[in-house]
Amino acid sequence: MSIPPPPGPQGPHSQGPYPPGQQPPPGPYPAPPQPYPGAWAHPGHPANPNGPYGAYPARPSVNGLAIAAFVLGVLCFVPAVGLVLGLVALAQIRKRGERGKGFAVAGSVLSSVGLALWAVALATGGAADFWDGFRDAARGEGTAYGLEKGQCFTTPSGSLQGVTYDVDEVSCDKEHDGEVFAAFELPGGSFPGDAEITRAADDRCYALQDAYAMDRWALPADVDVYYLTPTSESWRTGDREITCLFGNTDERATLTGSLRNDGAGLDPDQHTYLLAEGYLNRAMDEVPDAETVEDDFAGYRVWAGQVSEALRGEVTMLDRHDWPADADRPVAALVEDLEAAQKEWALAAKAPDADAYYEHYGKGYDLVVADTTVTARKALGLATTPPEYGSGGDGGGGDSGLEV
Repeated sequence: MSIPPPPGPQGPHSQGPYPPGQQPPPGPYPAPPQPYPGAWAHPGHPANPNGPYGAYPARPSVNGLAIAAFVLGVLCFVPAVGLVLGLVALAQIRKRGERGKGFAVAGSVLSSVGLALWAVALATGGAADFWDGFRDAARGEGTAYGLEKGQCFTTPSGSLQGVTYDVDEVSCDKEHDGEVFAAFELPGGSFPGDAEITRAADDRCYALQDAYAMDRWALPADVDVYYLTPTSESWRTGDREITCLFGNTDERATLTGSLRNDGAGLDPDQHTYLLAEGYLNRAMDEVPDAETVEDDFAGYRVWAGQVSEALRGEVTMLDRHDWPADADRPVAALVEDLEAAQKEWALAAKAPDADAYYEHYGKGYDLVVADTTVTARKALGLATTPPEYGSGGDGGGGDSGLEV
């Protein structure tokens, strides 16, 4: 229901002489004066802020503790505090004539219920479970986002393909689906697309594996590199991390035991040898995607040049190290074969046609996997079963691995 304006003329833009909701005083009264130029208020400069009958009656303020009690009662995080604040607020409201009694009563009631529930939870152990879950969620534990280097995990589906969010960390001594060996962040900006993310994962994960598992010959034949990558949905929430991991090439199989084999578990001679061999390993990872030389002759020539330079670096490091007596001659024989291999790969890089390329590539490849490598490794106490070179990095058997 609206209150009609009092009798008398109304000035332009006038709201009447009475504040909204206020009745005129009883009895006869004169009509308000006519407006005159300059009497109307401008924004920020009221001509008569109190109105023609004095100041408006102020409404009592809302008690702040009452609001706090209500909020704590709704959230139920600290119900005891909410109950105390509600009771104090009620006492202040009666004493000061403030508003907010409804907030205070509701907050006290909700806090009392919350306090009773917390008592039950503490008695049954539910509170501990809640806080454990809350802490884990805050840290990302139990999710693909919380995985760190050296951790092993299982997935709900038992597969490293598709999309996942939940994972279960397990001891690497037990059966597991994957073992994390590295992680890195992608640059910000708009979502680059699945193909670009896969390319980045291929480039970095295969290069980073040697820092975690230096001896590739020690990796089981059924182990390959996979990775967890952001999806377009997780990218919008700030997810930029690619997690590199080892997994079984058989989607239905698992791994048992850690594959970690870094400098901490190697003697100085083994460590130096594996660092030198890393030059060749990383170059071999760069093999072109084309299945035949004819399909990408230029690309294969570039790759042969990379392998030639990698062999040069390996030979240089092996030559400079002072090897123990029982490994000196085997390593020297290996260096001789690697020098010959380096020359063949260099000729393949300059081959005029595919036939010439195959000729030099074959000789160079045979020298790389010659028995002298096995003999030198045996003398140093390293694995002696050679891996299969030339397959290139394909992200776990051609698939990009898990998206998160």
